[in-house]
Amino acid sequence: MTHQTRAALLIAALAAAGCTNGNRFDNDASAGAGLNAGSGVDSGIIPGSANDPASQAYFQQTVGDRVFFQVDQSTLTPEARATLDGQAAWLQTNSDYLAVIEGHADEQGTREYNIALGARRANAVRDYLISRGIDAGRLRFVSYGKERPVEVCSEESCYAKNRRSVTVLAAGLTG
Repeated sequence: MTHQTRAALLIAALAAAGCTNGNRFDNDASAGAGLNAGSGVDSGIIPGSANDPASQAYFQQTVGDRVFFQVDQSTLTPEARATLDGQAAWLQTNSDYLAVIEGHADEQGTREYNIALGARRANAVRDYLISRGIDAGRLRFVSYGKERPVEVCSEESCYAKNRRSVTVLAAGLTG
């Protein structure tokens, strides 16, 4: 099949698909039909976007997907606990998500020490989320130590950004 034939078939298929909804331009909310019916678009919420409370983007940007630690510490700060309280509430509401908790460290210290420190940090987050009612079966953890820095430089400002734990969501993998 030539490229022209394929292109013509694709255009014909798209044109036919566009004709299947006769009310596609009907924006009358009282009719209950139309392109945006049931999608949340009429309410200003775009599914999957940062303004959709059930989306991963909302979790990352509004709830917060990371917490930070002090030098050589795996103890949760009050700020970290506040963020994790938000994560726990979000995970309770959105039970179809699993979470992988990544533990990270700054570039100071040996690789082995930082892998262990990252694991302690990730475990501290995991334990806190479990204490807030999240099923342990929905939570996994991994330590990257100093292997995945968010900033690379030999200054405290960079070190502070790398002493973190990040909660990464995976959808549709439960039950």
